[in-house]
Amino acid sequence: MLTDTAIRKAKAQSKPYKLSDTNGLHVYVTKAGSKIFRYRYEFLGKEKTLVIGDYPEMSLLEARRARDEARLLLKSGRDPSAQKKLEKVIQRSDAEATFSVLAKEWFDLASTVWAPAHANEVWRTLKRDVLPHIGGLPITVIDAPTVLGVLRLIEKRGAVETAKRHRQRISAIFVYAISTGRATSDPAAVVQSALVPLHKGRRPALTTVEAIRQLLADVCKTPGRPHVKLALKLLAITAVRPGTLADTPWSEWANLDEDNPVWRIPAARMKLKLERKQDDLYDHLVPLPPQALEIIALLRRLTGRGEYVFPNPRRPTQPMSANAMGYFLNRADYYEKHVPHGFRASFSSIMNERYPQDRHVIDLMLAHTPKDRVEAAYNRALHIERRKELAQIYADLVLEGVPSLEEFVNGPVRINKKGPNPARSRKIRVIV
Repeated sequence: MLTDTAIRKAKAQSKPYKLSDTNGLHVYVTKAGSKIFRYRYEFLGKEKTLVIGDYPEMSLLEARRARDEARLLLKSGRDPSAQKKLEKVIQRSDAEATFSVLAKEWFDLASTVWAPAHANEVWRTLKRDVLPHIGGLPITVIDAPTVLGVLRLIEKRGAVETAKRHRQRISAIFVYAISTGRATSDPAAVVQSALVPLHKGRRPALTTVEAIRQLLADVCKTPGRPHVKLALKLLAITAVRPGTLADTPWSEWANLDEDNPVWRIPAARMKLKLERKQDDLYDHLVPLPPQALEIIALLRRLTGRGEYVFPNPRRPTQPMSANAMGYFLNRADYYEKHVPHGFRASFSSIMNERYPQDRHVIDLMLAHTPKDRVEAAYNRALHIERRKELAQIYADLVLEGVPSLEEFVNGPVRINKKGPNPARSRKIRVIV
């Protein structure tokens, strides 16, 4: 049997040589003087050698233990060399299985049934809020405190609901990793009860005609971009979703019938399940009263040269964010009183109170689409005339006494806080 002293005193020679121990273990001394523990064995009638480790990093005692483990593998019918290669592959795979890699795999799979807008939002917010912190870590080293720390950063900026959504997404990524054999637990599930409680209530909305009229008057006198003001006025009388209006391309208003002006919003832009977004039976029809057509005509003069009705001020080739309307209402002193989406609640409350017999038609005007495909097509055709009547009635109600379009466009324009900017601070005179 070898001793540690014998190994330590072994010197390099002109040729490599071996110092034998027991049961196939030996030290291989190279010409450069390196000393390597190796184990010689036979597997399926062939002589093979397993490299165990380097001396002195590995002691003689540790080398003997490794040899004994290899002998146990042999007794079970497995090749120790093949097993070592497999373990290296697994270790390398674990190191490459970072959270970012697993997140992308999960996203590519899950997003196949999502609407493009939702998919883009999920990946954009993951890249913004989560991946910068844990994306580069192997998924096996991420524990509950680490996940909670990431979510706390989101909570600290007041985005409590966003933190909860990210917890759900992180959990889904871990579940995917577990199912593919690259994780054994879901730390995001553990932290659920540790998050800040979410007190979720209804979105604030004004529900009387008088209140909506006052809101539009306040919008008129609040400094801001003319096309955002007009967007709010149009939103007030059409009750479409804010995001749908903000993303409107001019192509949807290019060929409106003068005698029967109906805005057809493609199903692809509506809030629908993915399979319905590809079915034109779920296109949403919005009858446009004369007041809406006047707003559109004015918008055409302001932004009609671009692709979108409401362009982004920094990136004109893209639509403005729906948040622009919300920020404007905040500046008009309607914070926690009314939000852009609240115009839908306003329309529903006001019209259902006056015309309870038309509740089903009002739901259709809000794009509350029936689940049945045939019923959706039938209702669209059957109620369009009544929807036109109700759209006109509502526009007349909420716009009575509201400032004119000329006042909306030529009212105060927001001044750049960084200093005078003629392109922004001057008033835009438009003769209506």
